[in-house]
Amino acid sequence: MANAQYSFTSELWKWEARASWYFVSLPEAVSDEIEAMYGALAGGFGSLRVKVTVGGSHWSTSIFPDGKRATYVLPMKKPVRIAEGLADGDPVHIDLVIAS
Repeated sequence: MANAQYSFTSELWKWEARASWYFVSLPEAVSDEIEAMYGALAGGFGSLRVKVTVGGSHWSTSIFPDGKRATYVLPMKKPVRIAEGLADGDPVHIDLVIAS
């Protein structure tokens, strides 16, 4: 199965339980497609490995299902937020490739 590629813009948000953690929620349609195509390959906590590009930043991480939001969420680490000048509530354009 070829690794799917997705491109979308979503809002950066801060996790209430751990204020130093930031995420972007994948659009529902993207999340549903990823679950249908790759859900069976999920690792711990339902995670899927991905490669991400935001602006000039590239990294590998995992997306996680979030039952509260009914979608996958992508963690946005601090070095990326700083490098790309991102703050809570900012729109973020993301290019994502499933690496599973």
